[in-house]
Amino acid sequence: MIADLSVELIHATVQLEQPLGDGTRTVGTGFLISAPTPEGRPRTVLVTANHVLTRMPGSEMKIGYRLQEDDGDWKYRPTKITIRAGSTPLWTKNPDRDIAAIEIEVPPEFAQAAIPLDWLADQGSFDKFGVGPGYEMMALGFPRGLSANGAGFPILRSGRVASYPVAPSKQFPTFLLDFSVFPGNSGGPVFVTRGEGDQSKMMIAGMLTQQVELDSERLEIGIVTQASFIRETVALLDGKAPRTPAPPATAATPRGRPVAVTTPEAFSTASPAAQVSR
Repeated sequence: MIADLSVELIHATVQLEQPLGDGTRTVGTGFLISAPTPEGRPRTVLVTANHVLTRMPGSEMKIGYRLQEDDGDWKYRPTKITIRAGSTPLWTKNPDRDIAAIEIEVPPEFAQAAIPLDWLADQGSFDKFGVGPGYEMMALGFPRGLSANGAGFPILRSGRVASYPVAPSKQFPTFLLDFSVFPGNSGGPVFVTRGEGDQSKMMIAGMLTQQVELDSERLEIGIVTQASFIRETVALLDGKAPRTPAPPATAATPRGRPVAVTTPEAFSTASPAAQVSR
């Protein structure tokens, strides 16, 4: 059952990209959430890191849908969506965190693949799951634009919580995860599963938004923005999010040496075909 829950999130995770017109492209990761409106209208919301969208200068981007044909084969079917009206962004950004949300129209298969909003951690979820230092979490994404296969599925990786404390999110809006972060990972979900059989549960702990560098050296540590801020951003679509400004993200700092917190931003590559096998 745990494997089934992981597969559900794999189906909901998509590659985001925008060709830049000079043979390069910008790439990031996003995932789909089923978040009905207050009136009960079904709605699919794409969430990603805000910097992924802001660094796409064009009005349209491609979402990497994967559709299963009648013979059972999976095909990669990237589809354009509009993210700007002129120079005006159509997405909603969190005012305090690097998170963005946009309502989108999706193929019926992907509307079904969107994960429930309830899977996102809230203020008490970490305590319920027993999350603390050393707890193993999984992450989905497209490092350097690579997918797991020609069908365009994301790559699943894992790491352990590398900071303490990790809750509550109002005081600790981000936490560290011990795994290598690459351009293209930005916006990917970080999650945990537990239990067996019908008692299995999944929790989206947060979104990969940054990495840690020391003297321009990558430390192979990711910074995860807590899922409560994803919830807040989705609520902002309806103008109903309660706002409690959180303290800035921080990273451990060796005495006398600067630590840079940088975004593993959607990257530009001059050879897309060489980066992604499709």
